[in-house]
Amino acid sequence: MSKHSADGGGGTDALAVLELLAQQAPPSRYETLLHEARDAGLPVDELARLERAVHLATGISSSFERREQREAGLAALVDTARDLTLPYDLDSLLRVITRRAKRLLFFDMAYVSLRDTNGSFIHTTEGSHTGLTTGLRVLDGHGLGAEAHAHGEPAWTSDYLDDDRFPFARAVDEVVRAEGLHAIMAIPMRSGDTTVGALYGADRRVRHYTPDEIGLMSSLADLAAVAIEKAGLLDQTRAEVTELELDSSRARSSLTRMRHVSEAHSRIMNLVLAGGDLCNVAKAAGDALDGTVMIRDPGGRSLASGGEIPGLDEESVAKASLDAHAGRRPVVTGDNTWVAPVIAGSEDLGVLVIRAATGLTGEDERLLELAAQSVAFLLLMQRSTAVAEGPVRDELLDDLLADPQHAPPQQLVQRAGRLGIDLRKPHVLVVARPEGGEQGRAVVWASSYAYRMSGLKTVQGGCLVLLLPGLDASAAARAVSGELSPLLGHPVSVAAAGPGWSPDGVGRMYLEAMRCLDAMSALGGSGSAASVQDLGFLGLLLSDDHDVDGFIESAIGPVLEYDAERFTDLTRTMEAYFASGGSPTNAAEALHVHPNTVSRRLERIGELLGAEWQKPGQVLEVQLALRLQRTRDVLAQQRGTDPARPTPDAPRPTS
Repeated sequence: MSKHSADGGGGTDALAVLELLAQQAPPSRYETLLHEARDAGLPVDELARLERAVHLATGISSSFERREQREAGLAALVDTARDLTLPYDLDSLLRVITRRAKRLLFFDMAYVSLRDTNGSFIHTTEGSHTGLTTGLRVLDGHGLGAEAHAHGEPAWTSDYLDDDRFPFARAVDEVVRAEGLHAIMAIPMRSGDTTVGALYGADRRVRHYTPDEIGLMSSLADLAAVAIEKAGLLDQTRAEVTELELDSSRARSSLTRMRHVSEAHSRIMNLVLAGGDLCNVAKAAGDALDGTVMIRDPGGRSLASGGEIPGLDEESVAKASLDAHAGRRPVVTGDNTWVAPVIAGSEDLGVLVIRAATGLTGEDERLLELAAQSVAFLLLMQRSTAVAEGPVRDELLDDLLADPQHAPPQQLVQRAGRLGIDLRKPHVLVVARPEGGEQGRAVVWASSYAYRMSGLKTVQGGCLVLLLPGLDASAAARAVSGELSPLLGHPVSVAAAGPGWSPDGVGRMYLEAMRCLDAMSALGGSGSAASVQDLGFLGLLLSDDHDVDGFIESAIGPVLEYDAERFTDLTRTMEAYFASGGSPTNAAEALHVHPNTVSRRLERIGELLGAEWQKPGQVLEVQLALRLQRTRDVLAQQRGTDPARPTPDAPRPTS
């Protein structure tokens, strides 16, 4: 070593230190150089200079390492800043931040907490082993994050559980123990004067964080706060754009639906203006609303229908009708049936009842209201037309009722044809007598009803007279009574006769209907509805043509038909039964059969004529029909011909 000193060895050792420094040698190489110098017996002063040189060199080497770490950290921070400029949603952004924070300072675990009105909660973690961290809520004033939030500055500890500088929280401590964490760093994320949360880095070993590391994490937290604010604005903007798109879609749908409503209303109104009837209007409204529509009068009776509505709850419909008229708008019932009021001013004209395939929207409700208005307009038009044509129709029916008629039948048929009425088709005549009240309202109704039913109307002797198309006089009488009585608010006596097939039979039907009305009054039946056929044998007496065949057929026709088809003696059994005073035993003796046979025949007769065939009212008609049939048989035998069999379904004569 002395030779080194003599030859300037100190300079050589210093050069060796420089060479190691230039090579960026690890600290162990410097220790080896010092060890060799000591072994070589280097003088004390030179050894001191060498140690000083090694100390300076290791310091310079450490500075280089810190600078490289800062440069690497800054480069990573720049990359992170570049990543944070991408359009992330909040969840994705926080995952990027925690991942970058963990890699930036080689943490074992990184996580982000966000603040809300109830404190802070852990939103996202990276490196967790237990999964207990995410969603953990920390109340204000507890934990390391509380210190960072309170002062707006970084807070850190090398060993959290052994550091009593921070107020502990039981839930936080349990998670720290479960994760095995020691060193923790909390950096507040601030946006202006507002702290939005905190960025955490943690290690599972005791670690003393350097100022450079804390500064690097603070820079990342600042970037994260800006990015979180931007992500929040982006989410808000996206939500607003989505809402605008939904509004636009709803507006387009609404415009499309409104266009549909307008077109559908135009079709219905064009149908009304073109003279369409209620049935066609109901079908058109049903097609537009994708459902079945029924038009009902104020009494709840059907005026027209586009089809059947199965399972219709009449009680619910009646209640909904009252609510609809009270509110002057459509009302839905419990079974998804809608009821819309048909109103003209303050006058109640009825309701529309609809069962749609799907629920009705606001536009559908509007279309339903417009359809109801169209129906009201059509009813008013029909009423106006009926009133305008009233004198002509009244004059025609007056001529048909005249005796003798004022014009030839063919001329009357032509006049009726010009009004859209075919007198050569079956028709019935109805006479209605209001029992009290003023007649004016009833006359207006009769004009409208006759027009709606394609019939005729006039007033004779204080009674409304209607000539209506159809075969069933009883049904026509009930229909007139069902509409007119509720309208007037007091009873109406209604009688009917028919059917007839020619104009010269109208007068005869009128006389029969009037005799039927008088008979009803005499029998205490005022306010009821009936036809000549409903009065049984009394109707036979009241009828001008004395339809014996029809009476026998209605009273015992099924028994006569059964005997004819099966060659039985049910008719003769009934005669013997009545002749014996209603005794099956005496009837059996007269017929020379066993009483059980008579009992079985009587049971069969009950099946054919109904369980009440022996009640006083019906038994009288049965006995009269048997007597008439027996008389016909005797007369036929005297003429030497077969007895005539009632044939009520045979074709009627036509003019």
